[in-house]
Amino acid sequence: MSSSFISRRSMLLGTGAAVASLGVSSDAFAQAAPPAQTAGERDAFPVPPTPDQIRRMAWWHEAKFGMFIHFGLYSQHARHEWAMEQEAIPIQEYMPLAQEFKPTPGAARAWARLAKAAGMKYMVLTTKHHEGFCNFDSKLTDYCATKQGPKHDIVREYVDAARAEGLHVGFYYSLMDWHHPDGAKCATDEAARKRFVAYTHGLIREILTNYGKIDVLWYDVSWPLDAKGWESEKMNKMVFELQPDIIVNNRNHLQGDFSTPEQKIVAETNGRAWESCMTLNDSWGYQRADDDWKSAKTIVRNLITCARDGGNYLLNIGPRPDGSIPEETVRVLTEVGAWMETNGDTIRKSEICQPRRSNYASFTRTGNTLYMHVYYWPGTDVAISGLQTTVKSARILKTNAAVTVSQDPYRVHLTGLPIDAPDAPVTTIVLECESEPKQDTNFVRINKPRAGV
Repeated sequence: MSSSFISRRSMLLGTGAAVASLGVSSDAFAQAAPPAQTAGERDAFPVPPTPDQIRRMAWWHEAKFGMFIHFGLYSQHARHEWAMEQEAIPIQEYMPLAQEFKPTPGAARAWARLAKAAGMKYMVLTTKHHEGFCNFDSKLTDYCATKQGPKHDIVREYVDAARAEGLHVGFYYSLMDWHHPDGAKCATDEAARKRFVAYTHGLIREILTNYGKIDVLWYDVSWPLDAKGWESEKMNKMVFELQPDIIVNNRNHLQGDFSTPEQKIVAETNGRAWESCMTLNDSWGYQRADDDWKSAKTIVRNLITCARDGGNYLLNIGPRPDGSIPEETVRVLTEVGAWMETNGDTIRKSEICQPRRSNYASFTRTGNTLYMHVYYWPGTDVAISGLQTTVKSARILKTNAAVTVSQDPYRVHLTGLPIDAPDAPVTTIVLECESEPKQDTNFVRINKPRAGV
């Protein structure tokens, strides 16, 4: 993933993304042929999904919530996954980490159990990060888990662990490679490019051939080549020949199946699928000094925001070098999982939800049912401004207790609530509406009677 200091967006921004960043309506370019996809986070020219994408991605849209796992030699170094680059560590100084890196066999079982307990439905593991070390058994390089310190196939253990918990299996693969001698040279040397692209395609072929059915391929940083240089069309053709039901992201300079906003929540348009990936603290890989943990409330709010706008939330963990999970990670995700036991359907069964204006709540929706997720519980009453449909009834999801509803053209007022929040970290109120709930707060601002005016 991108460094907290080096923005992938600034490093890789291309013409199409630059147009989008200017806020120019895509309608102005509707008659123009879309340019080649930049290897960034959004699609500058989003198009509706094809029937085949709808088929392949049905499980993913229902899942809504997944676990990202960053695990590699940077975990052993324990100073951020970009340390090799940011600290300009020489390759010969960095390589001994490959022998020191000795994760406990079977550690992935705890990852999968935690993902399931948190209410996640899929996992994505770094098979190879920017440092170039392969977490799998490869015939193309000795810089891999089975031939170095681990002495076992980390990817194999991960796949088996995910499947044992009934989770969908995803592979992250970094195109950028700081270790391979042609990793930068390929930009200016055609012979080096051909060697490096053959190596890259070969590694992707290995991971998509040796582990059974794989559900997600998550490309990352495409520096220093473009789609032509990477032979990305050929790459994706191979991927789908090997895994006809797989879904792929948009970071190899092709549109792929979904967009990937990173460390922020940015909804796509025109039915384009998207997934926000975020860290639980400020690092993707294990960083022993990073104690800036997000709270369970923040994680739940992010999940609600993604679901409200039709997106997925891919939340990262960074195991220690032995594969164990930091205690704070376990604590936060266990709390999120307890919330999901009661509230999971309000996320997984949700549809695009237009209401969003509140100082203390977020919203999701399924059909005509509106879920008001109150994260700052005010006590005794809550209100929604400008709801443009009749609320037939309301109840607290956690306790099933009925809530008194009064409504005028400007406000839905819910009263008789307990002074303390019935659920944590967020309490959900279920509102059954006569039609699809829509909100218009401008109507309230313009039309609400003003005293003395």
